Amino acid sequence: MGVGLGNEMMRYEAPESTKAAVKLLAGSRDRARILAGGTDLLVQMRSGMPEPALVIDIKHIAAMGAIKREAGGFRIGAAVPSAELGEHAGLVKAWPGVVEAAGLIGSTQIQGRATIVGNLCNGSPAADSVPAMMVAGARARIAGPGRRRDLPVEKVVVGPGKTALKRGELIESIFLPKRPARSGDAYLRFIPRTEMDIAAASAGVFLTLDRKGICTDARVAIGAVGPRAILVKPAAKALIGTPLDEAALTQLAAACSAAARPIDDKRGTKEFRTHVVGVLARRAAVIALKRAKGE
Repeated sequence: MGVGLGNEMMRYEAPESTKAAVKLLAGSRDRARILAGGTDLLVQMRSGMPEPALVIDIKHIAAMGAIKREAGGFRIGAAVPSAELGEHAGLVKAWPGVVEAAGLIGSTQIQGRATIVGNLCNGSPAADSVPAMMVAGARARIAGPGRRRDLPVEKVVVGPGKTALKRGELIESIFLPKRPARSGDAYLRFIPRTEMDIAAASAGVFLTLDRKGICTDARVAIGAVGPRAILVKPAAKALIGTPLDEAALTQLAAACSAAARPIDDKRGTKEFRTHVVGVLARRAAVIALKRAKGE
């Protein structure tokens, strides 16, 4: 189907299989865009950015619109709206931090359309769902010409607006693994306004405790304070082997602030955002700790 676009015609296709979508994408000469929720794509198309020659609507691909249990975890299709994550009791119980992060993407109306895969592929350093998925150990299932491959979420975005996807590839789903016993996750962000704003700084934390309450594993990610969200290994190391006492939390915050590389913009100064990201990581760790304890 063609849609008039200036002096050109923009094609719209709604394939019913991943194979068909990949074929369309691979033959597009890099001028195709994927349409899932459209909350980023449609805004970009109206803001003067180069128009795509082909829009591929993936909402008609059944597998991409489903949340399924798999290997004790959950596979979330690329076209599943953020709002549906919050309505899935099993997912909310297993990964509340991921669900809460997805619930921060825009307004209620936006969440009825926006997807975490779209949030990831948009490549924004301030994407809310990305740090939360990173600490959860999420993996993206990528479909391309002749093969599928899995990539850790932290390796998908390589810079602002840029991903590791190759020509003809699209993300088919996100896999959230089985949550280990005595584990918890959390995500927090700071925004200049009270709601519907882009994060000036954000942090996600995942941790696991042994039976004595000592942290045996941790992952910490920060967002909106660099060209992309990053895992902060020194911050995770600060928690492991501790009961998350004051000293550990202080080291965690310091490690996150040290890893931050923010810019000055209308949402905050470099100094402010560097400090705040450490505060957020500390607070997220406390929430994750309580969840790991079942509180």
